[in-house]
Amino acid sequence: MFFMRKKAEMPSPQAALPGRPNPIPTAETHFINGRKLKGPYPEGLEMALFGLGCFWGAERKFWQLENGIWITAVGYAGGHTPNPTYEETCSGMTGHNEVVLVVFDPAKLSYAALLKTFWENHNPTQGMRQGNDVGTQYRSGIYAFSPEQKAAAEASRSVYGAALTAKGMDAITTEIIDAPPFYFAEAYHQQYLAKNPSGYCGLGGTGVACQIGTGVSA
Repeated sequence: MFFMRKKAEMPSPQAALPGRPNPIPTAETHFINGRKLKGPYPEGLEMALFGLGCFWGAERKFWQLENGIWITAVGYAGGHTPNPTYEETCSGMTGHNEVVLVVFDPAKLSYAALLKTFWENHNPTQGMRQGNDVGTQYRSGIYAFSPEQKAAAEASRSVYGAALTAKGMDAITTEIIDAPPFYFAEAYHQQYLAKNPSGYCGLGGTGVACQIGTGVSA
């Protein structure tokens, strides 16, 4: 129990693992569409970054949007350790979250649509866990690349929070901060559920619809 409690507490910068100066190896291309995972990305595309539990299932929710998605990738962000490994992140001693990078075309797919996908596909009220997955790497988070993204994320949190409250659910614990450094995860994690269709996915939503981007009030 002590170990599980420590995993659900953010380490201080001084206590965090030291990491390494260089990125760990990852995949060259996206398993599904063959595009370069690290770019360069075409002009006019934007990036979004989300944490909503185990990144295997989280990434699939976004690549399934298809139209407007350039690439998705999984990695680590929001902690202290530079260029962490999966094992280091799972130890709870990096402070990183398991996150999904989404590179999208805003002319085809709105950021609001990504926010709707984010809110509806996990339970954002659980703090440092998602279902049976416990630890700092499973926290709910939106990491904004621009003031516009941050404002939209905060507005969506208010709207969805009201919808959850109306259903008698707890308050949202999602962190919304400026996008920190993103570290690509190891190659075998990228598009994991496309390579392993029967693989583990612990994601489960609240069953409450998010009206962001639909033109309907909560």
